[in-house]
Amino acid sequence: MVILGVDPGLANTGWGVVDFVGQKFRPVCFGVINTEPKSNLEDRIASIADSLGDVVDKYHPQHVSIEDIFFAKNEVSAIGVAKVIGAVSYRMHQQGVPVSMFTPLQIKIAITGYGRAEKKQVQEMCRILLGLDKIPRPDHAADALAAAVCWGNTSSTQGRLGILR
Repeated sequence: MVILGVDPGLANTGWGVVDFVGQKFRPVCFGVINTEPKSNLEDRIASIADSLGDVVDKYHPQHVSIEDIFFAKNEVSAIGVAKVIGAVSYRMHQQGVPVSMFTPLQIKIAITGYGRAEKKQVQEMCRILLGLDKIPRPDHAADALAAAVCWGNTSSTQGRLGILR
């Protein structure tokens, strides 16, 4: 199953495509969508949604996993991220791809087994699970890959328990 992971952000949105077959993950492609702070908000959000739409057209994921907002220290940036999440969710709906959202805590648990894992621990475990030589860069791409792996691990567990959503 091909999964698209998304680490949403107004300035930088990470994305990662992972193939999940037989309890094994294989990285397909990953990257970051950057927007210019000088551009207007609507153009930035549309650019992110359109770019991820292009990723869907190219890689045909069966599911999208988005890192959700759990706790925001900066309300202004949280609002921007929430707008990106909404636009991406809508675009994925238009393209017929189901979306799941996971908090950072859920992603950390699914990747490392520990909800208070440090960012480097999550990245290293993601590197190991994906069989990569080094941690993916930039960080937003690594976070997006972690979101995709989270969906694979979570759906696999739910399937074994008979509660797959």
